[in-house]
Amino acid sequence: MRRRVRLTASLLAAVVAVPGVVVAGFVTAAPAAAAPIVQLTAPPMGWNSWNRFGCDINESLIRGVADAIVANNLDDLGYRYVNIDDCWMASTRDGQGRLQPHPTRFASGIRALADYVHARGLKLGIYSSAGTATCQGLPASLDHETIDAQTFADWQIDYLKYDNCNNQGRPAADRYRAMGDALRATGRPIVYSICNWGQQNPWLFGSDVGGSLWRTTGDISDNWNSVLSLLDQQAGLEPFARQGAYNDPDMLEVGNGGMTTTEYTAHFSLWSLLASPLLLGNDLRSVSSTTLGIIRNAEVIAVNQDWGGSQGRRIRDFGNTEVWTKPMSDGSAAVVLFNRGGSAATVTTSAAELGLGGSSSYTLRNLWTGATSSTSGTISASVAAHGAVMFRVGRAGTALPPPAAGTHQAGAMTWLASSNGWGPVERNVSNGEQAAGDGRPLTVNGTVYASGIGGHADSAVHIWLGRACSRFTAQVGVDDEVTTTGSVRFQVYGDGRLLGYSDVKTSSAGPSTLSVTTTGYATLELRVTDGRNGISYDHADWGDAVVTC
Repeated sequence: MRRRVRLTASLLAAVVAVPGVVVAGFVTAAPAAAAPIVQLTAPPMGWNSWNRFGCDINESLIRGVADAIVANNLDDLGYRYVNIDDCWMASTRDGQGRLQPHPTRFASGIRALADYVHARGLKLGIYSSAGTATCQGLPASLDHETIDAQTFADWQIDYLKYDNCNNQGRPAADRYRAMGDALRATGRPIVYSICNWGQQNPWLFGSDVGGSLWRTTGDISDNWNSVLSLLDQQAGLEPFARQGAYNDPDMLEVGNGGMTTTEYTAHFSLWSLLASPLLLGNDLRSVSSTTLGIIRNAEVIAVNQDWGGSQGRRIRDFGNTEVWTKPMSDGSAAVVLFNRGGSAATVTTSAAELGLGGSSSYTLRNLWTGATSSTSGTISASVAAHGAVMFRVGRAGTALPPPAAGTHQAGAMTWLASSNGWGPVERNVSNGEQAAGDGRPLTVNGTVYASGIGGHADSAVHIWLGRACSRFTAQVGVDDEVTTTGSVRFQVYGDGRLLGYSDVKTSSAGPSTLSVTTTGYATLELRVTDGRNGISYDHADWGDAVVTC
């Protein structure tokens, strides 16, 4: 009942309650969070100075990058924000207590720089920290939120990256709320980027304090191991993203020289699928044609900018190879076949696992080569070491007939596909150990269910609804056959779109009801993920799971 666990102990704190409308401890639909200060329709795109230049910045660099964005037609693709990171400010505030730009490196002032950037149809971002000093020891904004927010507004700033250094141990939500309130009070639409490195679970409070995005990790570095580490930390955070409020696994390193073209292509593919902000971190004034070929891929960018009801998520983990997918608003799905290993490997999934089962054929478009093909359902490719193959998959052909009218036990219905973290998913019994049918009666905290589904994180069952079913309901929890560290989250998807999810359930918790409306959806996905602390003992029961058609 154990397997390799990639996440570190520092992520155990993520096993916490989910905000939103809760019934019997469970969210019955994706929650509506408080409004961010700026109502973005898609993840922000642009450039940030830190990854390539650190503190070696000045107004000439910022002007040059703005000019390069336009010259390379990156603005036409959506790259609009030119963001200055740490070290733009003088070492002291002025006599009125206001932040000042560095007197020689930004001698013309930030407002003049904003005017220059705005004249090119772009937007200017700036940096501060929710602490007594920035990460480089310069004046920051803790307890200066009102005056600093107004200063940024007076300078016509469009984006604030708000860091976490020197925070005095004060609660993150309080510190970030103070700046969010101050930004909102200025009346200027400033995108609020919460950069507290995933500490104290910003995905739980980010929207409530005005954020449009929140960092889920520490800083990225320009190497493959860093990309893998940050990617692993995204698994399980997909329920907390929504249109206009995004998980942020940090900025892009594409073109900075520390990785291969293959690795940069995988990095860009995955960050796009994750609905991550796409903030370039290279020197755009001398960018290579190879780098431009990656960052100007309009079809991959379209995946990032489209909201189809869920951010990208990992649906299969085979060890060195993985499958990640994201639903698109037109009913198709994007998929990344990913190879984190050191030699080429074939990666295979199916349309059913993407939430598109039930059709007789499918169209495939390779978003990096432009090649198109068709399949009866299998999606497979040889993927280079440290590489990714990215497809967009659409339905074609004819569909299966819908289930008959009435109430159906999910454990007795036809499954389009299933997968499980330990042995097979079981019908009407618990997960057991390994062999099919070796489970026991489904039992959660003493309550026994005669029917349902027994799984083990990470687990998924895909069921055909044919757009003819109105509701799914189950009693969910960790099975009594494990009495130690089991912790899981139940999620329900329709055609790949998140419909509802649970709080993290542990071995000691009783069963709770998870019920979602399924009207209009062709497929149902019942997924169990771990509580972000590894999948050991994660035996998960969908007790009395029924579909009403």
